[in-house]
Amino acid sequence: MKVNNAEIVISAVSKAQYPEDRLPEVVLLGRSNVGKSSFINTLIERRGLARTSSQPGKTQTMNFYKINDAFYFVDMPGYGYAKVSKREREKWGAMIEEYLQTRENMVLVLLLVDSRHEPTEDDRLMFDWLTYYGLDPVVIATKGDKISRNRQKKAVDNIFKVLGPRKKSDVILFSAADKTGKAEAWERIEERL
Repeated sequence: MKVNNAEIVISAVSKAQYPEDRLPEVVLLGRSNVGKSSFINTLIERRGLARTSSQPGKTQTMNFYKINDAFYFVDMPGYGYAKVSKREREKWGAMIEEYLQTRENMVLVLLLVDSRHEPTEDDRLMFDWLTYYGLDPVVIATKGDKISRNRQKKAVDNIFKVLGPRKKSDVILFSAADKTGKAEAWERIEERL
């Protein structure tokens, strides 16, 4: 997809703040610092629209990015970040859960996991929760450039085995650095728009 226009519309913390234009929404979930912002910036070919940070736990709101006036990327707060208070994590969890269970124009969930490591317990719980509610996420295995070519296939196979999506093509190896997986990610997104 050629992106001609991309802008952040709102950083929401509740249902009352969601955009009301009923455009399709593609949701990004993942641990803190897994690369959600880099994923967005790579797909839209803009460096700083989605703010990246080396400090985990920076995204604390649901950020709605309007793409080509046609759909939104919705970047959720990262889960599994220990240096945030338990109360704050619970608040984020409730915010994410409310969105996932009530948002009718959500068309696709992308679950980002770090390809360098086995999916965490939090990744497994999120995947299981999503599939329980029939949301069948596509798994984006980020940071693919940080592992050897030999390990890339093993990483994808392991993520597939541990999380158990319906089909192998539901795991996409991705790298913001060398653009691996960019075309495949767009293909999956465009199928749902």
